[in-house]
Amino acid sequence: MKSITVTAKRQATLPVELCEELGIEPGDKLELERRRLGGETVWILRARGRDWSWLGGARRYAEGKSHRWEDIERAIGEAMARGDRRP
Repeated sequence: MKSITVTAKRQATLPVELCEELGIEPGDKLELERRRLGGETVWILRARGRDWSWLGGARRYAEGKSHRWEDIERAIGEAMARGDRRP
């Protein structure tokens, strides 16, 4: 069983395996939920889902364009060769 140590400032370092499994990145917020399970108090730790609300704003730039990775790389390369800051 893994364990973590809490510092005097009540900070803890999470094991890398836990962070990878939950998709936790530096700066992410975690949700905690207290539950009673089998007469014992347990805490459930959840990584909040990513905020993708901004993605809809990019739709107008993507319409009519290929979403194949090769085409994206080519467009970026062409824009960089022209000196454009964005394709």
